[in-house]
Amino acid sequence: MPRKVVQGPIRDKEKTKQKLLNAVGKILKTKGYSGLMVSKIAAVAGFDKKLIYEYFGSTDKLIDEYIRSQDYWSKVDEKEMNVDLSDGGKELSKMALLNQFESLRKNKELQKIIVWELSESRAILKKIFEQREEVGEGLFTNITDPHFGEKSDEYRAITALLVAGIYHLNLYTAYNGTTFCGIDTKSEDGRKKIEKAIVDIIDFAYQKK
Repeated sequence: MPRKVVQGPIRDKEKTKQKLLNAVGKILKTKGYSGLMVSKIAAVAGFDKKLIYEYFGSTDKLIDEYIRSQDYWSKVDEKEMNVDLSDGGKELSKMALLNQFESLRKNKELQKIIVWELSESRAILKKIFEQREEVGEGLFTNITDPHFGEKSDEYRAITALLVAGIYHLNLYTAYNGTTFCGIDTKSEDGRKKIEKAIVDIIDFAYQKK
């Protein structure tokens, strides 16, 4: 029986690509987006910068792929969440937003990406924002809009406030402080209160309908 080949051009290429993606994350975490220069990425990964162009086409495309791998909404899939959608997306909404709240707390790289989005206008960031909107639009159009009918825009507005609040509370806690409106957002108790508020607001929106 022939011995299984574990190394080769394809495997080596994928390993190299992953190391380059990891290098983007390391730099973003320690230096911020201003440190994402082609020479720096190559040095951290331990490769010649030519490989960035060979495997990704450009530095922007490498960063683009990295951001997509980190962005929460780019990876949301209602099928994988295994939620009954007969309630018009109520439980899916709760699960998606609660997961986002926790995911953003843990993911320091994603925090940096969102700060980057808020502070600089770049084509790569606009593209990611548009992709995120496409995912959200799919969830609204296929699941919550049919449930809310003429009031679908009202639920979209509620969701917009919840998502914005999730972003702001996590970024505020990570960069500036622990207390927001008297709630310790770094403590488990404080975060549980925020999570309960998210659930209560969604419940209210569906009851109001």
